[in-house]
Amino acid sequence: MDKIFFHIDVNSAFLSWTAVDRLNRGETVDLRTVPAIIGGDSEQRHGIVLAKSIPAKRYGIETAEPIVSARRKCPDLLVLPSDFKLYSSMSHRLFDYLYSLTPDIEPASIDEGYMDFTPIAHLYNSPVEAAGIIRSEVFKRFGFTVNVGISDRKVLAKMASDLEKPDKTHTLFSYEIKDKLWPLPVRDLFLCGRSAAATLNKLDIKTIGDLAHTDLSILTSHLKSHGKTLWEFANGIDDSGVVTEERETKGIGNSTTVARDITDRTEASEVIMSLCESVSARLHKSGFKTMQITVEIKYADFRSCSHQAGLAFPIETPRSIHEAAMPLFDALWNKEPIRLLGVRATRLVGIDDPVQLSIFDLPVSGEKEADGPKASGDPLSDTRKLKDSERDLKLENALREIRGRFGNDSVKRGF
Repeated sequence: MDKIFFHIDVNSAFLSWTAVDRLNRGETVDLRTVPAIIGGDSEQRHGIVLAKSIPAKRYGIETAEPIVSARRKCPDLLVLPSDFKLYSSMSHRLFDYLYSLTPDIEPASIDEGYMDFTPIAHLYNSPVEAAGIIRSEVFKRFGFTVNVGISDRKVLAKMASDLEKPDKTHTLFSYEIKDKLWPLPVRDLFLCGRSAAATLNKLDIKTIGDLAHTDLSILTSHLKSHGKTLWEFANGIDDSGVVTEERETKGIGNSTTVARDITDRTEASEVIMSLCESVSARLHKSGFKTMQITVEIKYADFRSCSHQAGLAFPIETPRSIHEAAMPLFDALWNKEPIRLLGVRATRLVGIDDPVQLSIFDLPVSGEKEADGPKASGDPLSDTRKLKDSERDLKLENALREIRGRFGNDSVKRGF
């Protein structure tokens, strides 16, 4: 039997999650049914649109346009601020449900993920029926909708989920790309950004079908290795499989593609904290602590870089992981716009495993041991001395107990 992949994608995630949270708190207006956006303080006029409702889209409002411009198009527009802690909580609830169906889940970002449907296909009459059940159950449990793309290739499943929204199931199998994929403009191809699309258009490559039939050497001469990637995707070439947590025996990580490019350190820090909370929860669930943290940055032009640091002590709490991650971020970031952020924990050790310390890790006689790192001229050196404080461990255990009894949204962390 051929592999069958699902791509599950939350519809307008930030706006939908904010709408659900407001309704749960007693608000009577569903943001998804009125002109509304996520992207700034309702009392302010700066910032850009991160997410929009369908009614807002009808006014011509677009993602990433300035809020002041959006207000001109729709004076009655509702503007809500982003809340990454809420988004992290909603994401955890979604993935907990997906993991209850099968362990073969690969989170791709905070609001989307892949499922290897093949091992559980025998439980359903068809993949389309199963996708419908997942969509219905997500809405029934959480109050927001998802799209599900189905294919025999991961990248095609991803593109299938984008064909028409919201709350839809689409198939895009290899034998369907000629009819369903090739007529679309190249800008609709996964990972084909504005710059790449502009380059292709100058070469008179207008559709994905044009791209699929273009000589590969022409593409690589103009777009280098990215040209080959786009050509492969246009032809449905993708041999990758779902990378599950069980296969991640050497590390646990999470990443997110942000709704708009990040250019501010404070905003980056908030996103990284939400990733650290996810990594911490998965570490604890798996019975591990980490002795090495890696931070990944992908820029708006798809260039990627990463930096890692080993730790003298194993850690697991979000605060400690965040304190380890931020110096790495600062050492990496060149101030260019960021498209994706990732945090990964490696060199895993069991929570109760003994740790071999060197003589340099021991406090000097008469020196009082501190909960956190000491100031020094080398921030990465400080990072390596991080350890979980007793206070943070007790706090995390209390939070987990409360969430276990009353749900993930019952208590939230102050940043």
